[in-house]
Amino acid sequence: MLTLAIQKSGRLSEKTTQLLNHCGIDFENGGQTKLKAKAKNFPLEVLFLRDDDIPECVDDNIADAGIVGENIYLEKEKPLEIAEKLGFARCRLSLALPKNTTYHSLSDFNNLKIATSYPNILKKFLRKNKINAMIHEINGSVEIAPSIGLADAIFDVVGTGSTLLSNGLKEVETLAHSQAVLVKNRKIDKSKISTLEQLVFRIRSVMKARSYKYILLNAPNRSLNKIFTILPGMKSPTIMPLADKEWSSVHSVIHEEDFWEIIEQLKAAGAEGILVTPIEQMII
Repeated sequence: MLTLAIQKSGRLSEKTTQLLNHCGIDFENGGQTKLKAKAKNFPLEVLFLRDDDIPECVDDNIADAGIVGENIYLEKEKPLEIAEKLGFARCRLSLALPKNTTYHSLSDFNNLKIATSYPNILKKFLRKNKINAMIHEINGSVEIAPSIGLADAIFDVVGTGSTLLSNGLKEVETLAHSQAVLVKNRKIDKSKISTLEQLVFRIRSVMKARSYKYILLNAPNRSLNKIFTILPGMKSPTIMPLADKEWSSVHSVIHEEDFWEIIEQLKAAGAEGILVTPIEQMII
């Protein structure tokens, strides 16, 4: 049985649970006190942990794999392997200064005190760029450090940037981008590799489906060739005859990024009764 560590509560918890559920894996949520649960329909045991503890748990072979923020994976510096990037919980790791500070370049950070919860990532960056700054490590509420005189600048996770603005700060340098990742122990038991591969296969199918929409439409037969050039599908569109012999039903898959442009083209080509639905899984 494969053991997977996930965040008990917080930014990643809900979306991780949703991802596993969409993969067809049924298990009870951790709640307030539950620390582990076995899936009912997949050889998987789930451990509910603090985000910061997941890399160490996987490194110590307590779990075979874990879903964690890439920022935590980078900070903890454990010899783990990223098995898959998951595309949610996106953020960036950035340096920020008080908004009334004039900023020119990285050299402006020389001799400043920088507050952060990610000292290892910051230390590497400063060393690489030959910046001589002091690092003040704190846990939580990093944004308040400059306003109370604890630091001159901060290095922290940034999502929308609204928290920085509300604390009188401005983002000046982005050091790294982060998203949820599936990490695995490099020495995972060989008997569990197949199960992990099955999990990754399901995850990829779900993630692929999120980027596409299934589209159904009716069109006059005289317009089909033009519609085929608009809707190539995964290989080619599916065509089904309607009761009216002059019309056909066309089924295909379109990328979400091209959705509105394609819809307008289809309407102009004579398509009617266009129905678009989400896809839960996509196997290619």
